Amino acid sequence: MNVNDYEIGGSRKLTSLPRAPGAPPRDLIKRQGVWLHTLISLAILAVVALLGWLIVMSGAIRWQTVWTYLFAPPVLAGFLVTLELTVLSMLIGVVLGIAAALMVRSRVRSISWVGKAYIWFFRGTPVLVQLIFWFNMSLVFPTIGFGTWTLPTNDVITPFVAALLGLGINEGAYMSEIFRAGLDSVDKGQTEAGLASGMTPSQVMRRVVLPQALIVITPPTGNQAIGMLKTTSLVSVIAAQDLLTKVQHIYATNYQVIDLLIVACFWYLLATSVATWGQSKLERSFAGADPNVVGTRRWRRGRTSDAGAGDPQKVSDHD
Repeated sequence: MNVNDYEIGGSRKLTSLPRAPGAPPRDLIKRQGVWLHTLISLAILAVVALLGWLIVMSGAIRWQTVWTYLFAPPVLAGFLVTLELTVLSMLIGVVLGIAAALMVRSRVRSISWVGKAYIWFFRGTPVLVQLIFWFNMSLVFPTIGFGTWTLPTNDVITPFVAALLGLGINEGAYMSEIFRAGLDSVDKGQTEAGLASGMTPSQVMRRVVLPQALIVITPPTGNQAIGMLKTTSLVSVIAAQDLLTKVQHIYATNYQVIDLLIVACFWYLLATSVATWGQSKLERSFAGADPNVVGTRRWRRGRTSDAGAGDPQKVSDHD
């Protein structure tokens, strides 16, 4: 039986399993798998190339129009508004998400209920409905102010502000669940140890729980930011002057709908590609700070140091 093995501490460990009688050689199986993957990849590339060729040669797309408006000032201005909405809405969502997550974890029932009600309502209603609601807030409150100092609601809640409120408050409900999951991922024993050492609950949260929870919170937060970048296109229904709104204004005059939508897709794809690259870099940096990996390494170092203190020969065996 052809089995590769090696010894560690007197025990034999197998690196490969024996081949069953009558089974094909492993090299043949690997070669067949490589050929199968190659054929599938070529088939997919052929289908994509065919679709691309049909679209390009259909004549329905005026590529000169695409290049003309790709860097047009109105399109670039709309793209900047889209980025502003993404960043500001995510900031609002993060702040509200942290507050709601802490409220849900509160021991005061009334505070916990308020946090749960906020999450329940804003996760249970479509963001498009919320955007339209904020945009039409003047129908409920014609004016905003106190006493003699009042302003028309439409002057305060502009389309941009309505977009921020709709996107940010809705995002806060989702971010609260992400933060709650991150906080729950930290072992409760660490909180108890921090309290036993004399730290206050707020100090335990800042110094012990949050630094470890961020490792769990960061990847889904990046996904939410990328999703928010595309969700901003919904604000076109309230004319918030984002990228899609600007594109719609242009093709409403020249009737080149598909050409201008390709322009919008280019900028959305560019922004999401950069955001995805940044997210992957951030995840890789946090992967090295995995508390489980760090804890395992510390445990191993401790075992090695203990072995060295008791018997120098054991250290050489481990090495």
